[in-house]
Amino acid sequence: MKPFLSAITGITPLLAGGLAAALAMGTASVALAQSSGKTVVTFAASHFAEVGRGDRLKAWVETFNQSQPDIEVKPVTIPFSSFATTIFTQMGGNGGPDVIRFDLPEFYAAVAAKSVLPIDDIVKDGAHNFTAADQYMKVEGKRYGFAFDTANYAMVYNAALLPNGTPPKTFEEFVKLGKEATKDGNYGFAFRATMAERGGVWYDLTNFVYGFGGRWSKPDGTPTFNSPEVVAGVAAYKTVYDAGMIPKGTDAATYRRMFWEGKVAMEIDNGGVATILTSQGKAHPIAAAPSPFPHKEQGMILAPVTINANTKVKDAAGKFLQWALQPQQQQELQTLLGAANVATTVERTPEELQAMPWLKVYDAQTPNSVPALPQGLETKAPEIQQIIVQQLLKVLQGGVAPQTAMDEAQRLITARVLAQK
Repeated sequence: MKPFLSAITGITPLLAGGLAAALAMGTASVALAQSSGKTVVTFAASHFAEVGRGDRLKAWVETFNQSQPDIEVKPVTIPFSSFATTIFTQMGGNGGPDVIRFDLPEFYAAVAAKSVLPIDDIVKDGAHNFTAADQYMKVEGKRYGFAFDTANYAMVYNAALLPNGTPPKTFEEFVKLGKEATKDGNYGFAFRATMAERGGVWYDLTNFVYGFGGRWSKPDGTPTFNSPEVVAGVAAYKTVYDAGMIPKGTDAATYRRMFWEGKVAMEIDNGGVATILTSQGKAHPIAAAPSPFPHKEQGMILAPVTINANTKVKDAAGKFLQWALQPQQQQELQTLLGAANVATTVERTPEELQAMPWLKVYDAQTPNSVPALPQGLETKAPEIQQIIVQQLLKVLQGGVAPQTAMDEAQRLITARVLAQK
């Protein structure tokens, strides 16, 4: 087996400090299983630490427990900020929760290190009406999980700030309306453009790149960082940056607050953010429309659920996953998660659509959503993101031509990242 920690590029240095404590936590599952009359399955998800949604998710798990005489699933609460570090450390010490909801980069790293189990014997392809995101749950033909939740990207807008109240349909119209909406202390659009928010810049830029037909790599991992389509997406990002329609230098927390205060006309953001804008900005209701790019594809946040290879209770964990995929449980899970989608296709209830009519736009985007990671290079994403954002900032702030910057990105990634064994 490939050493687990060495597979988590960019995360390994964070692990040493909390190793002893985390290893101790990793033995909890076994101890619980031995001391309980039931077979105990531990389930870790950062959602459990969220106010409101965490309690609803625990209640959803409890409905499984009430239906099972011999199995009990115990939620493991770890905040998002320390989730990956804690889980990786536990797994590296041959422990960790039995069932884990990962974010996509950590999922692929765990698969590469053989630290999670193939579950083809638990989840059958033809038994469920999976969404398009399910195609990313297999590696070399084996299924290692299914989508616990996904979040699509679309344009949200404040119709009161747009001329005629209608959203743009083309990129040229988008820039025109953004400029016209920028007046009286308001801005037409907002996105991230600083190294301090590197991860967010990556997602924002990916939407432009995908929207202009680009991909960061081919399915076999061949890099395409300087392809004409990727360069077109970078050039479009530069066009918006220079158009005088964004509050330059503001971070995402600030411009999202500006949005719900009625000071920003348009954003391209995920459904989770749209939910927050709705709840915080009741005086400025939002609407949604497809992103105004030539191609429909946009980024996607995808969080799989999988089984730890260290588990001693695989059969019980499998029963929980099979229960979670049943139609009623999928409907309940999607409702409690808000704007997210789940593993299978689930229709929204009339009550949900009445409260958040923009959900239809986000749900319609599901077939066109693509993970933001470079395909075939997922475990090297942190170093790749660093180089791409550095080159992007040279375009935005240093006057470097997009083609020149992306040629340099292709060279640096090939020499520094892909040459590593």
